[in-house]
Amino acid sequence: MGYQFISQEFAEKPQQSQENIVSIAQTLPEVISFNFDVKPILSDKCFTCHGPDANTREANLRLDLSDGLYNPMMESPDKIPVVPFEPESSEIIRRIFSSDFQIQMPPSDSHLSLTQIEKQMIRQWIQQGAPYDKHWAYILPKKPDIKAPFFPRWELNEIDWFIGQKIHQNGWQPSQSADKETLLRRVYFDVIGLPPSIEEIDAFLADESENAYEKVVDKLLDSEHYGERMASIWLDIARYADTHGYQDDLERFMWPWRDWVIHAYNQNLPYDQFITWQLAGDLLPNPTKEQILATGFNRNHSITQEGGVIPEEYRVEYVADRTITTARTMLGITMDCARCHDHKYDAISQEEYYGFFSFFNQLDEKGLIDYGEFPEPRMPIDKEIAKRDFPFVHFPDSISKFYLMVMEDSPGIRTTHVLDRGVYNAPTTQVSPKTPEAILAFGDAFEKNRLGLSQWLFDDNNPLTARVTVNRLWQQFFGQGIVSTPDDFGNQGAIPSHPELLDYLAHTFQFEDQWDVKKIIKRMVSSATYKQSSMVKQEYLNEDPLNTYWTYYPRVRLKAEMIRDNALATSGLLVQQIGGPSVKPPQPEGLWREKGGNGLVEYIPDGGENRFRRSLYTFWKRTVPPPNMLIFDAAYRDFCTVERQKTSTPLQSLVLMNDPQFTFAAKHLIESHQENFNHWSLNESIEFIYRTITCHKPNELELQWLADYYHQSMGIENPSDSNIEASHPSIRSVLMDVALLIYNLDITTQKS
Repeated sequence: MGYQFISQEFAEKPQQSQENIVSIAQTLPEVISFNFDVKPILSDKCFTCHGPDANTREANLRLDLSDGLYNPMMESPDKIPVVPFEPESSEIIRRIFSSDFQIQMPPSDSHLSLTQIEKQMIRQWIQQGAPYDKHWAYILPKKPDIKAPFFPRWELNEIDWFIGQKIHQNGWQPSQSADKETLLRRVYFDVIGLPPSIEEIDAFLADESENAYEKVVDKLLDSEHYGERMASIWLDIARYADTHGYQDDLERFMWPWRDWVIHAYNQNLPYDQFITWQLAGDLLPNPTKEQILATGFNRNHSITQEGGVIPEEYRVEYVADRTITTARTMLGITMDCARCHDHKYDAISQEEYYGFFSFFNQLDEKGLIDYGEFPEPRMPIDKEIAKRDFPFVHFPDSISKFYLMVMEDSPGIRTTHVLDRGVYNAPTTQVSPKTPEAILAFGDAFEKNRLGLSQWLFDDNNPLTARVTVNRLWQQFFGQGIVSTPDDFGNQGAIPSHPELLDYLAHTFQFEDQWDVKKIIKRMVSSATYKQSSMVKQEYLNEDPLNTYWTYYPRVRLKAEMIRDNALATSGLLVQQIGGPSVKPPQPEGLWREKGGNGLVEYIPDGGENRFRRSLYTFWKRTVPPPNMLIFDAAYRDFCTVERQKTSTPLQSLVLMNDPQFTFAAKHLIESHQENFNHWSLNESIEFIYRTITCHKPNELELQWLADYYHQSMGIENPSDSNIEASHPSIRSVLMDVALLIYNLDITTQKS
């Protein structure tokens, strides 16, 4: 049991008796881990003053390095912070247990303090010899040995062995498998972002073959909608929008890059190539037009067209955005913290930040663009070019030609310097391309450009790229990553709940699967862990409220896009065309105008089929994103987002019950099946509506509740389950209300 799971029951008891000390000791892990038990305490309570940042370091003491822990203190040579096996000889023990405010650590004016459990944790670690490891995330993943199964009748693949190990250690049992309807709906939304039809549900229920589920998974991974589902996640990471951002927020044309992302996922482009093309496709030997188009990833950041700004200041912001996005996405590190000074918690110096910054600092780009200008560097695209070079781009007849922003270095155009406090016009020391040495030194084997950076990311000795990627995929399918802070694998980030599982997935993904995304996804969704029911025992909920051990499948709300797409799909309205320019479904009138500015101020909703395209294609104005999607926690897309917020608010129900898109979906569902309703009883009609929307048959109680709602709405005092006349306007209207109510139920909006 690691530090993050330890009870805090002793934290409020400043004076501890011997009896309590013994009780605390029994609470601690048998073997104290530096990385998983001790280092989080030091990082939270000590690194601010005794960590990587030289500007805030006190007493020339670094507790983030072994030299600082085990050697005599520079300003007090007679004292050693940590003496292995000798807690009472260790200065750190004397300081943290002292009640003398003059020597007590942390000092009282820091407003930090250690609990008794934390103090005893450090004491016991020293008593056990104070073994030290470099940060867990910077150690190369190794494939762990897998032994006899813990739950032989439950485990389906290696993932289950690692999960089963922790469950077994707690004396618990994994949950039984989810019913087939629940499992089918779950995997449909997770892999393609859409619900199964009643026909697909019935076919799965009727298929009693051993590989029935595997056939479904293979079909979904081969579906063209798989690429759309994966792209919807990548757009958050890539901060994709259809406008430049800032105050005037003019339109840009980047949707062909979105078409490429969908295409790349559907073609199962290996992840190392998927990233390399986006980071440095233009620098590959004899690059194709497709590889250059992919570099639009680096140009998705905001660009200003406002008069009065300082162009160089904003150009530096664009480079910083590319730097931070790459570090957060590929490495899971908060490199932006080192822009103004050495990182306070992680071993990233300000010089290393600007060395990383230099990879993206060779573009001949403007910090301020004119109105209507297509920023350089750019690539022209017209119908003929698209047909010849980009067959995956769905080029409409309404557009003749436009330009797409891409990457094109102008080597030697400028030198890169450390900027004092991050200020654009305060250059100091000149730096060359480099990466954080604590992760992996950027040696001479790598080219000194973005292509070299990509080679460094996918080098066999890079400990982070595979780990960060599989953790983000785990988050996609299980609601939370094995590391619950997917953008922070540093000292302040969360500790992995299952370190060996993370290493197994990372090593397998990189070396055995050869960066095959579909293969690692199939492994995850084929596990017994994934197939578990979401029913939870109260005992487990009390002991593990965050479901860190995955003793059941977590219930999570569908993503904003899925909630709307589910309504469109189940009502029969969804237009399943792949790709093309962004579309404008209905939204509150005058919303853009209220925002002001001199750019796009009039939102004119599309007519025809464009109203019913998947939410992935909804026009994204950076300063005024689609409001109904924001209410369901969609990202703003101003910056890279690797994990959306998870909220539950009354506004979400108001959207589901009142947004015209949902009311129209309910209306269309009823009207398109009116003939059937005319021949069905009320219960048969309700069951059909319920099953169409939720993929489940209602139980007797649910059916009764919905029938009661129908009768109350109709003003019927003595109800019976007789046939209904759905062609009658009032009956049709009430059935629509029933459908709208079902769209608002937890079973509809949740993935369980």
